[in-house]
This record gives sequence, structure tokens and C-alpha cells, in this order.
Amino acid sequence: MKSVLWQGGWATRLRIVSGLVLFAFAFFHFINIGLGLFHTDYLHGMQDGRQAVTRHDLSSIILYLALFVHFGLALYSIIQRRTLRMPFSTGLQVLLGLLIPLQLISHIVQTRYAHEIYNVNDEMGYIIILMWPNSAIWMQSLLLLVVWVHSCIGLHMWLRLTRWWSSWVPYLIGLAVFVPSFALAGLLTEGRRLWVDFADPFLRDQYIEHYNWPSSEAFQTMFSVKDNALMAFWITLGASLAVFVIRKLWRRRHSVRVKYVDGPEVVAEKGMTLLEISQANGIPHTALCGGKGRCTTCRVIIEEGVDQLPAPGEVETRSLAAVSAPEGARLACQVRPTAPLTAFRMFRPNGKRGRAHASQGQESKLAVLFLDMRGFTSRTTGQLPYDIVFLLNRFFDAIVPAITAEGGVVDKYMGDGLLAVFETPNAEASARAGLKAAADVSRALERFNQQLQTEGSPRIRIGMGLHLGDLVLGEIGAAGSSARTIIGDAVNVASRLEGQTKALGAELLVSAELLQSAGYDGDLTGLQSFELRGVTHPVPALPVTSAADLLPDKAA
Repeated sequence: MKSVLWQGGWATRLRIVSGLVLFAFAFFHFINIGLGLFHTDYLHGMQDGRQAVTRHDLSSIILYLALFVHFGLALYSIIQRRTLRMPFSTGLQVLLGLLIPLQLISHIVQTRYAHEIYNVNDEMGYIIILMWPNSAIWMQSLLLLVVWVHSCIGLHMWLRLTRWWSSWVPYLIGLAVFVPSFALAGLLTEGRRLWVDFADPFLRDQYIEHYNWPSSEAFQTMFSVKDNALMAFWITLGASLAVFVIRKLWRRRHSVRVKYVDGPEVVAEKGMTLLEISQANGIPHTALCGGKGRCTTCRVIIEEGVDQLPAPGEVETRSLAAVSAPEGARLACQVRPTAPLTAFRMFRPNGKRGRAHASQGQESKLAVLFLDMRGFTSRTTGQLPYDIVFLLNRFFDAIVPAITAEGGVVDKYMGDGLLAVFETPNAEASARAGLKAAADVSRALERFNQQLQTEGSPRIRIGMGLHLGDLVLGEIGAAGSSARTIIGDAVNVASRLEGQTKALGAELLVSAELLQSAGYDGDLTGLQSFELRGVTHPVPALPVTSAADLLPDKAA
């Protein structure tokens, strides 16, 4: 089971792991500094504990390896970029990341290097006295802020892929503000105390002896080491930028000219899709599926140069056929121009920011539950409207908590039925949640029926269809008054499966695809193949007389 947090290639995963190692080190380092706000003993006590871990041989290897890997991957990402155009948050993170070595190198030389080479006791007090009260203290304070902001941006860009992150952001923003504020307060408090002590000649001599203060020659050597390290940094950065420029010039020599009808004419690198060319040059170009060929909103009419393009692939052909696209129509996300062409964009954004990309549609593979009450019409014939509403609300109050408890969301209520979707990080978790919810709905309904019997009312029967498939989640309706909903073949399959339960006398009909994804290991001998209206292929599904029997309640 692949988590959404670990998607991507080896470079992405290495960047995440190395970034987490460095973030953990920075977090505890900043908290350590902040303890100077209370007492020197707390500050030094935590430092001793930290260094017992971080200065262990294995920990040191991991820490410095993470540092070099993270920086190296940052330079690698710059080299691999086709353009330096990027979102503001990404650009800020890159800029801050490149500023960090300018002060970090000096900090490492004056601490770890001094400790290892000259046996300096590099306690926090030594560092603070070394910097206080000249400009170095402000530069190191700036380093603290730069490291923290860079780390928080990286953490946000990573964790925003999860469902829970957005709900935690308001609280974590407070923590993000607290940590550097706490560290700076501790730094200033300890700095003032130490500077007062250091002004006393007797105490100053004791501090110098305690810290094994480096000699002038040692400081000169460390300054040289710092300068050489900074030079190596600038050379490495310059070489990376030079490689980026050389690659860009080489690609430009292998470029292609693209002219947009009612738009600019640009020169782009061969190998890019037409959609990527538009995005790289800031040309508005609609693409709701993100360039995967799963929609046709990026389609263009190739007015000149269509004969120079490769024939459409299977994905592009299928998508164009679905909308009966005219001759000359192509998907910009699939076309890679190798010769000059002229393109007309069929759909263009109007420049307004009324809707985010997510509101236009996001594709996911999720479990869908379609539920309907049996015999509702005959049951409510002759009843007063208020009594019918009262019954329906009691019914939904009884069963819906079983759905929401598993992370399900009721997409819409349809009279005596509902449609629910289980939006989880991956298809397997969604399938398991849907299966568990269906069984719990059955149990909840049984408890509700027992209550109805005590009132002298007839029992309620339901039918449920449960399926796992590709969906598009988006907002449907006019801007400002649209509702989030789901669309896709999976909804139709779940609805048709529910419709089959009445004739089968089953409470639930669950597709084999969902059972397989959920890792269901129960009896599957009852699987049947169903020809469903509006569904092109037969759907194998398992009829279940009582959904509660599918997953026995372990708590019972």
C-alpha cells in the first residue's frame, strides 16, 4: 500500500527523508536555545542530551549526509528545471534554501570544527559570547528564521497532500510562530546575562578557561576554513547554474516555434508538450485533469502543422472520440511539437480566480455507497408530509453515523436514499472503509427497527450498492453557488448494483473490485456477474443477504 506522502521517484523520497532529519535537528536545536529564557542550567542540560545523540558517530553520519544530500538535490532540481518560472512559495523556499549555507557554514566551523580540532567546549554560552553584541548575533538570528521558514514551507508542501493537514493548519501555524519566537527570546535573555558576566575580568577568565577559548591563530585558521567552504559553495552553485544555462541553450538550439491564434508566438524546447509550452510561457491554457489526458479541456485545433505531428495515442484518441472532436483537434497535454505549428485554444481561462483548480475537478479512485429504502412509497401513502419528513430524518440519524464514522461523506440525499463517498488517501483504505460502513449501517438499521417495533411501526428494509472506481470530485453549479459533488462511472455502477438488490432479496450488492482492494478474505463462492444498464462490461459482484454478516462485529 503506497501512501500519498511517499509518491514520486528516488530523488523526491530522498529529499523528504533528508528534510525530515534536518527539520527534527533544527526543531530541537531551537527549543534548546529557547530554554535560555528560563535558566542556563536548562539550556546546557538539554544541549548535553542533544549532543549525546547528534554527536554519536552514526548520528553524525546521518545528519551530515542528510545535509549534503538535501543541498545536492536542491542543486540537482535547479539543473533539471526547464524554466525558472515557479510558484511564489516554491521560489521563496528555493531562495531561502540557498541563503542558509551563507551563515550555516560559519556556525558549523565555529562549533563542531572548533570542538573536534581545537577541543573547544562549544556550549551555547561560547557561541553566544562569540557573537555578542556585534552583527553576528543578528546574522545568526536571521539564519534561525530562514531555516525555520524554509522548513515550514517544505513541510506544508509535503503534508498538504493528506486529508487531515488542512484541519490542523490553524493550530500548527501557532506552533510555527512560537518556535522561532521562543528561540530568539532565549537567545537574547542568555546573551544579556552572559555579556554582563563577561564584563567582569574575573568571570571572563573563568569563562575562557571553561570554554578552552581558541587562540588568535586558531581563529585565523577557522576563518580561512570558513572562507574556503564559502568559496566551494559559490563554485558549486555557479557550476549548477552554468549547467542549467548550458542545458537551456542546448535545448533552445533544438527548439520549435509555436504560434497561438489570438495569442503570442513563442519558441519552446522540443520534447515539451504543447500544454507545458503554454505553462512555461505564461500563456493561459485550461487543463482541469492536470495534463493526464483524462479530460479534453486543454484541446486545441491545429490550424497549421498538423501533418508534422505524430498520430494520437490510445489515451488521446479515446478522449477525443468521447467528445466527437472535429478534424484537426488534439489534446495539448499529449502533443509534443517537433515542427512549427499554429494552434487555436478551444477553452481559455478568463483570468479570474473565482475557482481553484481543485474546485474544477480532482480525479480519485474511491468507494461509493448507494443506499435506498425499500417500499417507501407504499409505506408513506396517506401519511402527513410532516410525519414523512420526521421518519426520514430519524432513519438517516440512525444510519448515517455508521458512514461518517469510517470517514464517509454523504454526497447527496435523494428522498429516501443517499449517495456516500469514502474519500481517503488511497483506494485500498477507501474500499475497507466502505465495506466496514456498509456492515455497520446494517447493524444500525437493526437497532432502529427494534425501536420501531416497540412503537408498533413496521420494520424498514434497505438496499445498498457498493463499488470502487474512478471518480471526479468537483464543484457543480454557477460560481459562488456551486456544491461539491462526485461524477463518474463508479456512481452509476453503485446505483445499478443497488437496483439489483430488490430482485435478489439482498441487502447489499458489493462489487468484486472493491472486495479485492479491501483485502476481503471471506467466502466469495456467491459471486455473480451482472449486466448493468449503462455499463459497458459485466460487473462481478457478491450479493449479501445481511451486510452485517459480511464483517462480523468483533465487539459483539
